[in-house]
Amino acid sequence: MAKPIRIALIHGSIREGRFCDTIVRWAAREIDNHDAFELDIVDPSPLFPPPTDEPPIESAAIDIQRRLHRADAFLVATPEYNHSFSAPLKHLLDSVYGVWQAKPVAFISYGGVSGGLRAVEQLRLVFAELHTATIRQVVSFPNAPEQFDQQGYPREPERAARNLAKLLAQLGWWAKALRQARQEEAYASVS
Repeated sequence: MAKPIRIALIHGSIREGRFCDTIVRWAAREIDNHDAFELDIVDPSPLFPPPTDEPPIESAAIDIQRRLHRADAFLVATPEYNHSFSAPLKHLLDSVYGVWQAKPVAFISYGGVSGGLRAVEQLRLVFAELHTATIRQVVSFPNAPEQFDQQGYPREPERAARNLAKLLAQLGWWAKALRQARQEEAYASVS
């Protein structure tokens, strides 16, 4: 049996009461149905304590970096804030070094009428600079709160599951190809 693909599912929001939790829980339930994947949910919230608390604990940053380093692929659940992605997500991308290179990244986006797609387009630019391979398939939820019921399940579960399955197939393909390539030659030798 092939070694499972380790996916780091990253929260793209740290806001209190964030809808991102609903998106991540749904995606995690769906991914758990696929034996080909091993899931690690990465929440950057510990890096951003409320202003009245102590500064971030260095061990939280080290833990997140270690977990991202172990990942074969990334799946970012991102909202759209003012036609872009969140500042804490940008901070995470800019402050964790060396974990992104030569790995694939895919997106689940949500938001208002655009479903977060404007945030995804900007994230593609950032991830290109981090030397990742972004996956074309995106799962998008326009007017996201209307797309989910009170229990956090999509109102159109077959459509959402079908879109995520296609995304995971592409992400899995790229993750296997790039994992093998990294084993054959360190990406640092060409970057």
